[in-house]
Amino acid sequence: MYLISLRVVLLVVALAVAPVSAVRAAGAPVSAARAADAPGAPDAPGAPGAVPILVLKEHGVGSPALAQPYLDRFVTSAAQKNQWASAKGQYVTNRASAEAFISSQQVHYAILSLGAFLAFQDKYHYDVIGQVAVKLAGGRRYYLISKSATDLAGCRGKALASDHTDDVPFIEKVVFAGAIKLGDFQLVQTQRPLQTITKVLSGGAVCALIDDAQLAELPHLEGAQDISPVWKSEELPPMPVVAFPSASKAERQRFQESLPELCRDGGESACAEVGIVDLKATGEADYQAVIKAYAK
Repeated sequence: MYLISLRVVLLVVALAVAPVSAVRAAGAPVSAARAADAPGAPDAPGAPGAVPILVLKEHGVGSPALAQPYLDRFVTSAAQKNQWASAKGQYVTNRASAEAFISSQQVHYAILSLGAFLAFQDKYHYDVIGQVAVKLAGGRRYYLISKSATDLAGCRGKALASDHTDDVPFIEKVVFAGAIKLGDFQLVQTQRPLQTITKVLSGGAVCALIDDAQLAELPHLEGAQDISPVWKSEELPPMPVVAFPSASKAERQRFQESLPELCRDGGESACAEVGIVDLKATGEADYQAVIKAYAK
């Protein structure tokens, strides 16, 4: 029962930041954009003048196609408010696929996982124009958990399971704030959020590095009552919304201004269906602390 529960939660998380779809313009149907997770996957042709939008949610699971009807409603609202003829969106869960889409399209906007945002910023020269808080998406705070250790020292030198350690610069510079190194542990790389926790439950690892979404599931997992956090990171900012240089100044200004409106004035249900808790306009100032930490 708990396994099914977690899988359902994780699917909702993935779909909550699923791709922005092609929309209906002037009453004429526009084909929905595909979601591609394989690096180098071919891109479906978009309508002339379509605004390309990328959504990169690393560690995302599930099939975004399942959420397509709900996402269509959300993006239709966005297109109407911004007077776009259409939009072409693509959801990916890894950086290789993201870069393949960026290289084949003149991407205007993207919603990015924080680690990818920091890794890509010097290459693509985008600007932060907003941020999106997504229900159960995770990535806002990280924890070291254990059944036997009582503090950070009890984890050092021991087996540490995690599905987050594939991004060493982000974890060491931003999550650990330069105070901890992954080399301080015997790393056990996992592929799925649940697998990370079960490694600690089964004794396959003394500690685990998880995020806030995984921590929220602990009370629902059998046997996890003996697991507790022994360390936590500072809270990190939400996933940023960025504008690429290919978006004109006028277009990006209007889109930025429209961000708070997308979940109001009839857009509330569409936002709720895709799991958006808060969508607001902001700037780079909200990300200066993590940008500075990543640059060290």
